[in-house]
Amino acid sequence: MSFDAPQEARRTAGTGIEPGRDYGFFTDTSVCIGCKACEVACKEWNQLPAEEDGMSGMSYDNTVDLSATTWRHVAFIEQMNHRPDGQTPDFQSRWLMSSDVCKHCDPAPCLEACPTGAIFRTEFNTVVVQQDICNGCGYCVPACPFGVVDLDGVDGKAHKCTMCYDRLKGGLEPACSKVCPTDSIQFGPLDELIPRAEDRVASLHDRGVEDAYLYGAPGHPGATGGIEKLNAFFLLLDRPEVYNFPAAPSRPAERIGLALGTGLATFAGLALAATALLGNRR
Repeated sequence: MSFDAPQEARRTAGTGIEPGRDYGFFTDTSVCIGCKACEVACKEWNQLPAEEDGMSGMSYDNTVDLSATTWRHVAFIEQMNHRPDGQTPDFQSRWLMSSDVCKHCDPAPCLEACPTGAIFRTEFNTVVVQQDICNGCGYCVPACPFGVVDLDGVDGKAHKCTMCYDRLKGGLEPACSKVCPTDSIQFGPLDELIPRAEDRVASLHDRGVEDAYLYGAPGHPGATGGIEKLNAFFLLLDRPEVYNFPAAPSRPAERIGLALGTGLATFAGLALAATALLGNRR
């Protein structure tokens, strides 16, 4: 049987990949088992170096955070229950595990801050950094409300997840979602993923998991401050801060007008004060 690469995503993700359509990730943290297969697949496909060996002191989390060389990061959050008597030792209640990644925001603060055009929006509505154009200015780093973009100490350029842009162009599902054994990471068109995610939340609520909610989907927490949606959005079981996500992310571009107005008002005030001071000296 012949292998038709452009159709592979239909077999692995249940969807074709068509330019002009919005694609993304739906990460259901309620079924993440912390296997780190996504981390490994991401590093293997993108030829990213391994992190330095050693104990992080943060449970089973050896990579700790996203970086220029870690584009997928699986968080291990060990939650403890406190005994009401204050005498008996606390006990472990549950693990929260979540595979974090670039959110491919729409609109994207990193893209808006880039002065060289190195960061662009692809035909799949994902956000990619072109290292051959990046000048290493680092403006994109503080612009990202999620702390995703990072400068590499080797080449000095900005790096982050590309949602496997090269694979998408070839009709292949991103490496991380393809290897996920529990379908915690689901890839597909956003107009299909978002209703699926909302149905999943409703199903969990029916089962008594009332803490489940979406983060980053339109109209939900995480899609705030001028960010209409995260193309990589999540089902969470606790507050965003527990997963190291901001409760209400915002675009720096939304604050430019206020900051400019404040600056001009301050300048005008100083000018008036200086004029008055000089006038009193005459």
